[in-house]
Amino acid sequence: MTTACILRVDQLGKTYRSGAERHAVLDRLDLDVHAGEFIAVIGRSGSGKSTLLNLVGQMDTPSAGRIEFTGVDTASWDDDTRTRFRRREIGFVFQAYNLLPTLTVRENIALPLELNGLPFNPRLGAIMHALDLTALGDRYPDQISGGEQQRTAIARALVHAPPLVIADEPTGNLDHDTALDVIRLFEQAAREAGAALLMATHSTEMVGRADRVLMLRHGRLEAQSA
Repeated sequence: MTTACILRVDQLGKTYRSGAERHAVLDRLDLDVHAGEFIAVIGRSGSGKSTLLNLVGQMDTPSAGRIEFTGVDTASWDDDTRTRFRRREIGFVFQAYNLLPTLTVRENIALPLELNGLPFNPRLGAIMHALDLTALGDRYPDQISGGEQQRTAIARALVHAPPLVIADEPTGNLDHDTALDVIRLFEQAAREAGAALLMATHSTEMVGRADRVLMLRHGRLEAQSA
């Protein structure tokens, strides 16, 4: 790709200990992610997909190797630096929508803008329109469907225009038809925002739409045909 590399993972390793035993989840894993690129990561359950996303998203630290964002090595970052980085530079979408029940749809979506001290308009209105949420803005999470909740979570991940969006099985809790609708809206909104999208998925629809498909096997990523 000719676009800038925003994320570089070099010889990444993650090992967990259970008593005297050690279990290597990721082993010397390499990955480059470029601006605007959509990468689907596939692999059987327990292969380490979520571990990879947690490490890239600065929610965990590696046992070995290096993670760089726009050429900056993250190894020396303390917890406060990681928190500020996640808040500004990454959007997260997970199976559990993690919407705040006491906030409306609009308020949930606007939360990253508020936390980052960014203006609410016109970005908020544009992302709600793109994900067909405008009419739901004053409702609370328990007043909307699962698909609408997931679209709200996606809007929240994109509203502050992060350069990288991380998604862990984002449509795993949705029925097939709803998942297809959410997938199309998600990809369109991410591409329009110019965000790189790194997604762990079992969805054949997502795999078919990705720029690259990588299989996580034995702790390493292997290129696959989309």
